Amino acid sequence: MATTASEPSPRARAAPVVRAKPKAEASSGTALYQQIKDFVAGNIQHGSWKAGDRLPSENDFVQQFGVSRMTVNRALRELLEQGRIRRVAGVGSFVAEDKPRSHLLRIASLAQDIRSRGHDYRCEVIVVERISATLETAAALGLHTGASVFHCVCLHKEDGVPVQLEDRFVNPAMVPGFAQQDFSQEQPSDFLVRTVLFDQMEHVVDAVLPTPEQASLLQMEPGQPCLLLTRRTWQREVPITIVRCLHPGARYRLGSRFRTDGNALAS
Repeated sequence: MATTASEPSPRARAAPVVRAKPKAEASSGTALYQQIKDFVAGNIQHGSWKAGDRLPSENDFVQQFGVSRMTVNRALRELLEQGRIRRVAGVGSFVAEDKPRSHLLRIASLAQDIRSRGHDYRCEVIVVERISATLETAAALGLHTGASVFHCVCLHKEDGVPVQLEDRFVNPAMVPGFAQQDFSQEQPSDFLVRTVLFDQMEHVVDAVLPTPEQASLLQMEPGQPCLLLTRRTWQREVPITIVRCLHPGARYRLGSRFRTDGNALAS
């Protein structure tokens, strides 16, 4: 029998059971429906639930969170509107397939990309500090000028050759333990993706010339062009971080490849 459009994909499987925090442990300042949304979105973002997985039933959420069916329905309805899940009448809710998007619109792991090519990856941490935000940084993070922010600079190398100079500012209210991390073991981008749930992201790419100091760190001539990728992330409209990643134009490209059916090809 042919599968109709209203039926779930034959590949769909039940999402692994992941327990939420008891209601008493959840943030008292967060609406109950938002707690359910965050729980579902977090499991999707961190890979516990994958595209095509069947979500727990509404009754399961009611029992797990100790809320009304109306509260669960609102959470699932908003996740549907945001494209995070799809719902099949009489069957259930499923994790939605990823929409086609460029690597410029995703946070890729530089360490993972380099190692997947069989090359050696190294991260040289130049500075991790807490400083007063300049006017520009404060505006980017939604803070007052002079507010305390975390700042780190890292130099990323592939087979010993610099490929990216990372200059990052982080909102301490969103990531209070940032400065205590060992970024020689896990690069800042990977740490933030793993530990902070973000729901908005902005990428801007510019062609620029490096400063003499930047050129020296990247082992290139000052007159050679660079690609500057500037990224900002938010959680519920609150800025988390702004990072500027400078790449030697002759050593690095930004882009992706996709099939015409909208699915990403493996890198």
